[in-house]
Amino acid sequence: MADSAARYLDHFDLDVTLRDAALDEQNRPTRRMIANAAIGMHVEDAFYSVRELREAVSWIHEGEQGGKRKLASILSNPAGDDFQRCIYFCLAGRGVVEMIDDLLWLEELLEARGRIAGKMHRRKVKARALVRPYVADEPDGPVVSTSDDFQQGQSWWADPGLRA
Repeated sequence: MADSAARYLDHFDLDVTLRDAALDEQNRPTRRMIANAAIGMHVEDAFYSVRELREAVSWIHEGEQGGKRKLASILSNPAGDDFQRCIYFCLAGRGVVEMIDDLLWLEELLEARGRIAGKMHRRKVKARALVRPYVADEPDGPVVSTSDDFQQGQSWWADPGLRA
């Protein structure tokens, strides 16, 4: 990379697209919330956490065997991270189709963020340090039950976004 280009990219803010999405009034409130929640998260951790969560919710919606077990495992894992629970509970009860749509949207933003981070790393351009949003590595407070026999409420069946 030319020195002049490196000068402009040095200390690039990898969270700039998340910050923009969080402030964009054209985005629905749930998207603004989850974009804010992802700011400062480690590049790979954020992407794979959202992807895993989206897959579990999608599996339940599609009636896949093990979907409920996967979601219960994510939400109840005492060694897991509060980030996944935060994202899930920002979207819970809003309708499963809208939830999946929002998770896909965030997953795409985080994937692009990861690609940029990878290119910068290969070119030895320093990104601005991410400010870790969580103060502890382990969950802080109670976690969800591990039972995969949980009752699915109306938001899994009557999605307000699907009404005409």
